[in-house]
Amino acid sequence: MQIPEGKKIYFASDNHLGAPTKEASLPREKKFVAWLDHVKKDAAAIFLLGDLFDFWVEYKNVVPKGFTRTLGKLAEISDSGIPIYYFVGNHDLWMDGYFEEELNIPVYHKPKEFTFNNKTFFIGHGDGLGPKDKGYKRMKKVFTNPICQWLFKRVLHPDFAMRIGQYMSVKNKLISGDDDAKFLGNDEEWLVQYCKRKLEDKHRDFFVFGHRHLPLDIDLENNAKYVNLGDWIQYYTYGVFDGENMILKTYNP
Repeated sequence: MQIPEGKKIYFASDNHLGAPTKEASLPREKKFVAWLDHVKKDAAAIFLLGDLFDFWVEYKNVVPKGFTRTLGKLAEISDSGIPIYYFVGNHDLWMDGYFEEELNIPVYHKPKEFTFNNKTFFIGHGDGLGPKDKGYKRMKKVFTNPICQWLFKRVLHPDFAMRIGQYMSVKNKLISGDDDAKFLGNDEEWLVQYCKRKLEDKHRDFFVFGHRHLPLDIDLENNAKYVNLGDWIQYYTYGVFDGENMILKTYNP
């Protein structure tokens, strides 16, 4: 894809709307919607890299209540012709067609490569990648197991299932990632190690992830770069690609 002159590509992740409660997260949601209004003016595309919601599960005819401002703004932007791409995170991995059908937003469950202005991007949420994160990797196998998903949706009433999901999202450190919200150093950062391994197979210019809740901009070998987008809880950071350079910015309206 060639980015039109004067346009940019925007990246954001880890809003965790609904945490610790919907009421408490409402100011953050309004700030994110204001950011969407801000970037739509010159956006060639918008990438949302997961954990937009602190917990999200879809049934055949039911989705979680709330988040009307965010969903409405995403629908407006999508309807205007600006493409939006969504990568599920570890808090919203049970997406199952609602974004595609109602918002015309493609949803990806694994990292994917894109090319913009002859620059290659490897994009994903970032959970379960690299040599560590082993506890979560085991838990993710359970969460993504079709039988476990069927039992969760069919056996439990949606109201009860939502309460369980919301409780686990806030309380379980393997899911919430609170223990990982500090910089470990390049030698110990498992996403840095993952990027370096991927570069052994093929060069990419930019690796863009979320999940870590830390804004990180790390140079790799051969002019490659790893960018972690931070979050919309503490940092309010996002990524911008202007056709040549990828930088992190903080939203201060």
